[in-house]
Amino acid sequence: MRVLVATAVPVERDAVARAFPEPGTEAPLPGARLLRLPDGPDLLAAGVGPALAAASTAAALTAAALDGAPYDLVVSAGIGGGFAPDAPVGSLVVADGITAADLGAETADGFLPVTELGFGTVTHRPPAGLVRAVAAATGARPGTVLTGSTVTGTAERAALLRARHPGALAEAMEGFGVAEAAAAHGVPVLELRAVSNPVGPRDRAAWRIGDALTALTDAFGKLAPVLTSWNPHER
Repeated sequence: MRVLVATAVPVERDAVARAFPEPGTEAPLPGARLLRLPDGPDLLAAGVGPALAAASTAAALTAAALDGAPYDLVVSAGIGGGFAPDAPVGSLVVADGITAADLGAETADGFLPVTELGFGTVTHRPPAGLVRAVAAATGARPGTVLTGSTVTGTAERAALLRARHPGALAEAMEGFGVAEAAAAHGVPVLELRAVSNPVGPRDRAAWRIGDALTALTDAFGKLAPVLTSWNPHER
C-alpha cells in the first residue's frame, strides 16, 4: 500500500523519517520537498497553512497518479495544540473528524459554517476502522482536529472553539487542506497530531516541541503494521 505523509515543515518530516531504519531519497516535486523511504511512506513537507498544504499535497497526488502509482492513503501528521485537559502536552490525537474551524461567515446571530451557507464542506471523516486501529496501536485519543489559518492565542478564543466544536481535541493548520486534496483524488485521509502546547494563551515556556516530535516518531514506529494490514477499501 502506498502512503503519503504530509507534514507542515521539514522538522516534522524528519521526526517521522526517524521511525524508519533506512534513509530516504529526495524526489523532485515543484514547490515542495518529497522524501521517499525504501521501507516506509513517502514524506512531504507540504508547508504551513491549509492553502499551501492543499496545493503541495495535490501536486504530490497528481504526480503519483501520472506515474501510474497512485497513493492509497494520505496522512496529515505533525505537532499541534491540544485542548486541556483532554489532550495534554505530549499526548497523541488521531482525528475522527478533520474540521475547518473558521470556514464560513460571521453573522449577527453568530458564526455560520460554509455548509449552512449552501455550499462546500467543513469536515472530512477518516475511515473509522483505521482510526480505531491507530488509536489502539499508538495510544492516541480519537477526536476532532480543527484546522485554522490563525493559531489560537487567547483563552476566550479557545473557549469559543470548544463551545462551537465540543468534540475538538486538537488544533493545527494543515489537516483540512490535506484532506481537501485527498478528497479531490478520491483517496482516504488520516490525521495524527502530537500535542506540543495547550490551546489558549500563547506561553512559549509551556511549549514542549521536542517532546511532541519524539512522540510523533514513536507513533510512526508503531504504525507500520497498522498501515500494512489496513484495507484501503474499508471506508
